[in-house]
Amino acid sequence: MTTQPGAPIRVLLVDDQALLRMGFALVLDAEEDLQVVGEAGDGRAALAQVAALRPDVVLMDVRMPGMNGIDATERIVAEHPGVRVLILTTFDLDEYAFAALRAGASGFLLKDARPAELVAAIRAVASGDAVVSPRVTRRMLEMFADRLPASAEPGSAAGPDPRLSGLTPRELEVLRAVAEGLSNAEIAARFFLSEATVKTHVGRILAKLGVRDRVQAVVLAYETGLAGGA
Repeated sequence: MTTQPGAPIRVLLVDDQALLRMGFALVLDAEEDLQVVGEAGDGRAALAQVAALRPDVVLMDVRMPGMNGIDATERIVAEHPGVRVLILTTFDLDEYAFAALRAGASGFLLKDARPAELVAAIRAVASGDAVVSPRVTRRMLEMFADRLPASAEPGSAAGPDPRLSGLTPRELEVLRAVAEGLSNAEIAARFFLSEATVKTHVGRILAKLGVRDRVQAVVLAYETGLAGGA
């Protein structure tokens, strides 16, 4: 789903704590370009609300009674490809948040994030950028990388994984840098490129890998052994 120019970003809040939902709603409704269109207290209610309201972004808690946020995320991504899911987690190193990323979430955010960070994260995810707390993403992926199925030998350049075979050497370098949690500006500085060129490289990488956003590309980089090897 692509938000129409000038239209507010439609947000669905999913958390089993009503007080937290109220706090998020107060923050988001204060922004002209954001609109809270609904709330849900568990995963099943979230599925129904997404089908009925078609939000642009779902703020999804992970640990909820009944259907948890991981299962709900997987269903939402499969049934509504245009809807972006932003995971809310209490801890920056949260195995449940990692599982949600693998299920198709576009990023994650700590529940104690500052209001400005919350707003910026929603805007980023809605735009398809999915650059949400990249350094926290890196730490979490490194923590659980040893649990990923490796199809490449650690330390190999690209490995035998066929999913990487279409990438150029430069694109492999950029993907490694993305997996390190670097922003486009930091990647540009490392390789002496313009940010526009880096953005073009990232776009081509996503298209060639067949992944929906930057976060999914990072997960794939770890799965294939391109990143995280010794």
